[in-house]
Amino acid sequence: MNTYKITLIALLAALAVVGRFMFQFIPNVQPVTTLIIISGFFLGPASAIILAVLVTYLSNLFLGMGIWTIWQIVAWAAIGLLSGWIGKTNLKQPIFLLVAFGIFCGYFYGFIVSLATFTVAGKFLPYYIAGLPFDTYHAVGNALFMIVLYPVLTRVFTNYNKQWLLKKNIN
Repeated sequence: MNTYKITLIALLAALAVVGRFMFQFIPNVQPVTTLIIISGFFLGPASAIILAVLVTYLSNLFLGMGIWTIWQIVAWAAIGLLSGWIGKTNLKQPIFLLVAFGIFCGYFYGFIVSLATFTVAGKFLPYYIAGLPFDTYHAVGNALFMIVLYPVLTRVFTNYNKQWLLKKNIN
């Protein structure tokens, strides 16, 4: 992993932590999942997993740690892994497919985090059904953030790839 990539991951982590903190007043609406999807798509699964761990740990220092932190890391790391695999297969995905994937990830994240309640309380279905409106907020938030952030971050990642290729050819 080169210095450019580490810097980019650190900047994305800072953006995600600030975004999560700024949107904390709207339940389950945050740019974190979208940033993990986009970074996995362009930088690969390992970078997205690193971003997921950094963002979860750093943002939960401000918002509160608990047993859910582990499950948030698992859910966001799985999303990063999936988006990294999608990015490795084809970087020319239309935005509506990425928006649909973001919506899916909102519900997937909610399902994984709901599993934590099953391991602690033993009651999964009531908790999951009660949380579906919040998962819907997360899914809609992911779609909106994807529409706003994907075009902007595509330029950043395209510029990153050009710089990385230039540096690789010079050395």
